[in-house]
Amino acid sequence: MNEFIVKILQHWGVNPDSMYWIYWFLVAIVLILIIYSVNIFCFRGVIPMIRKFTKGTRSKWDDILLNDNLLRDVVYLFPPLIIALLLPVAFSGENAVLEFILKVNTIYSIVMVSKMLCSFLSTLYNLSSHNDRFRNHPLKGIYQMLKIAVVCVALIIIVSILINKNPGYVLTALGASAAVLMLIFKDMIMGLVAGVQLSANDMLRPGDWISMPKHGADGDVIEVTLTTVKVQNWDKTITTIPPYTLVSDSFQNWRGMKECGGRRIKRSIYIDMRSITFSTPEQLKEFGKRGWLDGVERADEFVVNLHVFRNYLENFLRNHPRVNKDLTIMVRQLQPTVQGLPLELYFFSDGTNWIPYEHLQAEIFEHVFAMLPTFGLRVFQAPMGVDFMKVEN
Repeated sequence: MNEFIVKILQHWGVNPDSMYWIYWFLVAIVLILIIYSVNIFCFRGVIPMIRKFTKGTRSKWDDILLNDNLLRDVVYLFPPLIIALLLPVAFSGENAVLEFILKVNTIYSIVMVSKMLCSFLSTLYNLSSHNDRFRNHPLKGIYQMLKIAVVCVALIIIVSILINKNPGYVLTALGASAAVLMLIFKDMIMGLVAGVQLSANDMLRPGDWISMPKHGADGDVIEVTLTTVKVQNWDKTITTIPPYTLVSDSFQNWRGMKECGGRRIKRSIYIDMRSITFSTPEQLKEFGKRGWLDGVERADEFVVNLHVFRNYLENFLRNHPRVNKDLTIMVRQLQPTVQGLPLELYFFSDGTNWIPYEHLQAEIFEHVFAMLPTFGLRVFQAPMGVDFMKVEN
């Protein structure tokens, strides 16, 4: 104990048997006052000053980096630091109580340091999320793995302090049970490896539309973590998929469709092959008057009505204001079937939003069905009961 304090207590006539605990009580009061004063100074002076400074700058990275959570965790490191510096000064020599308090203080310091490092990693993740270069990369799982590594190191050090052994001894003991640990942390390890592969190969980003029918996923990726990938389906349900499944199995990523600025429409109508004939002179005159024969290859006067119709449809699509002119536009025939001759329209919308895409698709095929009789063509349709009734009549 400090000799000066002891003399003061003796001067006051304090019982020597009680002097030790009174001394501890006084030391505790002093430490509490110092810690309280430091906390008040930091929370009411330093942190508001830092917050005011960061808000006064134009950049946003300093607001994210010097956030309240990180600054608060840094301040929480001061109490154990003050105790570790001042308590040994107040007591000299070996003291079981002092040793116990310092050990608890050291463990508390390790916990607070690990908490501060986890907050710092969260801050780095927020910074990368606001960076254009890293925003679309699934980095959350990697940061989660780093946090787990910090916690594991902290636990190893704490255990070594409690058992008074070197941390290497604890690591050796853990190495002996590595198989059990790998079994426990299997999903995390596989998730980390898969996350690195997904990020390195740019296979998946938050916000991507993916389809994976095997796992019931068809929608936007809303979160990529160490152990799960969350997909919000179009019916607003959420499907969770292990990251390593996306590496081991195939899935469809629609990001390329969004980046190209057009959404493909590929649909066929079935033409009744009995309606495919040479155009009559009257039809050719009408087609020529409307400009539908421009670009049609003609052999004398023999022009097939379907040929004119295909030419008309391609010109119609190329002049439509909501069809993407920079991507493929094609009207082609497919292999004839028992349902008729498939005539496929292949083109892209000028935009990727779902509702305008469906409206454009419906509008164009409504026009196609309405124009078929003008060219003397019929669409194939299986006979209904009403058709048989007409035949009987």
